[in-house]
Amino acid sequence: MNNRPSFSDAQQLLAVARGQQPAPLVLKGASVLNVFSGEFLDQDVAICGDRIAGLGHYQGHQEMNLTGRTLVPGFIDGHMHLESSMMTPRQFARAVVPRGTTTVVTDPHEIANVLGAPGIYYLLESAAGLPLDMWVMRSSCVPATHLENAGASLTAADLAQLQHPRLLGLAEMMNFPGLVHGDPECLKKVLQTGDQPVDGHAPRLTGRELCAYIAAGVQSDHECTTAEEAREKLRLGMHLMLREGSVTRDIEALLPAVDAVNAHRCFFVTDDREPIDLQREGHIDFCIRKAIRLGCPVARAYTMASYHAARYFQLHFLGALAPGYTADLVVIGDREQVSVEKVMKRGQWVGEQGRLIWTGTAPVVAAPAPTVHLPPLQVSCFEIHNPHDEVHVIELIPHQIVTGRSTARPPRINGKLSADPSQDVLKLAVVERHKATGHIGLGFVRGFGLKRGAIASTVAHDSHNLVIAGCSDEDMLQAAHEVEKLNGGWVVVADGQLLAALPLPIAGLLSDQELEKVAQANLDLIEATQKLGGTAPNPFMSLSFLALPVIPSLKLTDLGLVDVDLFSLVPLNTDALRAS
Repeated sequence: MNNRPSFSDAQQLLAVARGQQPAPLVLKGASVLNVFSGEFLDQDVAICGDRIAGLGHYQGHQEMNLTGRTLVPGFIDGHMHLESSMMTPRQFARAVVPRGTTTVVTDPHEIANVLGAPGIYYLLESAAGLPLDMWVMRSSCVPATHLENAGASLTAADLAQLQHPRLLGLAEMMNFPGLVHGDPECLKKVLQTGDQPVDGHAPRLTGRELCAYIAAGVQSDHECTTAEEAREKLRLGMHLMLREGSVTRDIEALLPAVDAVNAHRCFFVTDDREPIDLQREGHIDFCIRKAIRLGCPVARAYTMASYHAARYFQLHFLGALAPGYTADLVVIGDREQVSVEKVMKRGQWVGEQGRLIWTGTAPVVAAPAPTVHLPPLQVSCFEIHNPHDEVHVIELIPHQIVTGRSTARPPRINGKLSADPSQDVLKLAVVERHKATGHIGLGFVRGFGLKRGAIASTVAHDSHNLVIAGCSDEDMLQAAHEVEKLNGGWVVVADGQLLAALPLPIAGLLSDQELEKVAQANLDLIEATQKLGGTAPNPFMSLSFLALPVIPSLKLTDLGLVDVDLFSLVPLNTDALRAS
């Protein structure tokens, strides 16, 4: 990243750094984190324009007394999907900037799976001019696999045509089996990335296959769920992304793998975080707080939240409070509680006491056309005419996107297999929603706890077809119709009535409403699910990952049941595939 100042700005910067002229702003009295040495030092910070001119003892035209506070670099989220927040970049900035996040690196493969390259450019254009740097990785797997139908496709040639100054590298290579075995298309995508970073996505990959994956050029992974897995990947040279999302909460499990020697290769990411969690818990500030509570040294936690991510992504002049670095910083009251008091972006105060105080302007970008195109649906579309009584069941695992597997004998009504809420066995459907092809995958899931009704969403990683879980075929049909009326979104229905909804008209993934309305709708949907007996901590986030055929163990796409361990479609009945 070329982030050099102009000649005239550099002349002023140097004059201030030498002490030959007062700085426009000097922050005095604070304890300043030095990410290079791991120390907190009492020194002034001289700000000149959008840069830090120097640290030490300085005078300024304006001086701010920050005695008793700590200054740390602005927080960086090294891997996230904006679409999981269900907000536009502007509203997302309102949620995270006041909490200290000044930079995010996003993989737009959700919107890319719906719209292709125009979806990526929509996010880039929508993020322009905000008090939040949004860097974008080129989505490597659109669609993620051949086991589903997406709305678009991005080949290696397509990715080579993507050009924008805020494109950083290649996003998570989810097709790790393809890359490990030298699939030409996967390999082209990695090799043409050149010296830019290539993110990985390889849950449970180990041994020689992991070596092959890394040898192909992958440099990081955010799918570790155990310290043992993290240590192996760190020892083989990977960068470890410690993830704390809404469903996947891995910091506690992974932190024991981080030590003084390898910490420089570790940083925080959120991956997928819902608006209600952004409001209630926070963003990267929550990661830091949790890590400190679990015993991570304070200076290390803040450095993992800034400098280490900046170095991995080659974001020079970001992630540190040092001469010449961009003036992205956070004023902290209590270090261990990560109490954010003020936030500076590029030398301007943009956040204060939990509020965005930015007064700039950003371009308004026209939303894409509606993207929910369902075939004519009726109750019979959700009927399962399996001749076998025993079937495979996808098992939710709390706080994980990996799933287990079990079996069940659902009741047979009029010759057709039905949901059985008494066993916590719901019917699951994935309906192709991009081109109205009529492809519908049917199966069973356990772990939602619903006693009646159905829930549905057009957020279904990664192809984002319509996913529905329900206690009856009639309510599943009603849920599909309600989503169609909204042009995408989340719904809860019961007994033919709509109980709660969150419209997501932008690609069926994003709301056009403000943060507060999205967060409230998020909460209303969870509460409506709980009133129907729901027990899943994050029912809609859990629902969204049940169609992701690159995460073990069983998943469902519009083409049918997928055994991710075999990386193939399999029959629903257990006679063909025994549970392991």
